[in-house]
Amino acid sequence: MGLPWALKHGIKQHFMNAQPLYDLTPLASLLGLGALLALGPLAWVYWRQRRNAPLQRLQALRLFTLFLTFDLILFGAFTRLTDSGLGCPDWPGCYGNTSPLGAHHAISAAQDAMPTGPVTQAKAWIEMIHRYLATAVGALIIVMAAASWLRWRARSRAWQVQKPAEMSPWLATFTLFWVGLQGAFGAWTVTLKLFPAIVTLHLAGALVLLALLGVQVVRGSTSTVPLPMSLAMRRWLTLVFVLLALQILLGGWVSTNYAVLACSDFPQCQNLWWPEMNFQQGFEIWRHLGVTGTGEPISFAALTAIHYVHRLMAYLVLTLLAVLAWQLNRLAAWRAHSRVLAALVGLQLATGLSNVVLDWPLLAALLHTGGSAALVLTLTWIAASVAPITKATVPAALRALAMPAQTNAGGLV
Repeated sequence: MGLPWALKHGIKQHFMNAQPLYDLTPLASLLGLGALLALGPLAWVYWRQRRNAPLQRLQALRLFTLFLTFDLILFGAFTRLTDSGLGCPDWPGCYGNTSPLGAHHAISAAQDAMPTGPVTQAKAWIEMIHRYLATAVGALIIVMAAASWLRWRARSRAWQVQKPAEMSPWLATFTLFWVGLQGAFGAWTVTLKLFPAIVTLHLAGALVLLALLGVQVVRGSTSTVPLPMSLAMRRWLTLVFVLLALQILLGGWVSTNYAVLACSDFPQCQNLWWPEMNFQQGFEIWRHLGVTGTGEPISFAALTAIHYVHRLMAYLVLTLLAVLAWQLNRLAAWRAHSRVLAALVGLQLATGLSNVVLDWPLLAALLHTGGSAALVLTLTWIAASVAPITKATVPAALRALAMPAQTNAGGLV
């Protein structure tokens, strides 16, 4: 699946020389289109929440933005997996146009020069739809940040005491900064021609954005009930979260280097328990796609090293996630979260194996990325739901741990 690595490195040089990498001509119209697309969710949220208080409308907007961001991550994976990341060779538009309609002739010429891609009519549309969706999400986050500051200012003028559900607007502001940084990485993904380190960081940044929105949804809910958790469990949760983040970076490195099919059997790789691997080439971070830092074609042993390290790390991380789910299931207050976590561990195991033994099918690859995003969101949800430890609350927390399971208004289900 995908083009050969050497071809990826020399991608569309023939027709990119005449096209500026950055063409800001369509920027205003693209931003306007993103704002227009954001009006739909804004109108829907306002209509659904028109009889509710402003805080409830803001919370509904957070939830909807979180949902669209998850969709954006999946569509970004679809863009990468269909080799559409360079469907338009410039940024932010497509051959200096707001949509592929205006670039029809330029796209057709590029497609005639290289019929298998990376520029085709379909891939150009996939790439631009991803940009449209990203712009709409950015517009919604701008509205969220502005609404958070307006509400904070109104409460400050009224000398009202801040309720637990109301957060400082600085978190929404940092989220706005982060989505701007994500836009920059999206531009560099195109202009640096799928530079593996940039593409991997772009994926990681999208998951950080998802986590930031998740924290705001949990802590911004008036029905969220902080749940007790022991100090030892908090440390275990932190360790698992850090290792999951590392594993996601490794998975992004596998995907962006097209190393999924370096091992097509399981549990062995190339019928060996320890195949030939070149770690130095495989984990040379700052290099172009398909080549080493010196410009030589990357070896198959390097791709094997990338794949196999991710696989070995998966054994550890999935085991630790399963243990965490089992530990949470022993606590009545966290039982619903543990079941979601266990289901996602099973999904990641199934889709990871499917990618290997079924020759990287698109659906399995998409579900694998979606499962990673869902794991990040679930662990974020758990971490944001933990009640702070104080001397006064320790006895109450211990009593709550012994209580039977009850419906958690701030939980996942």
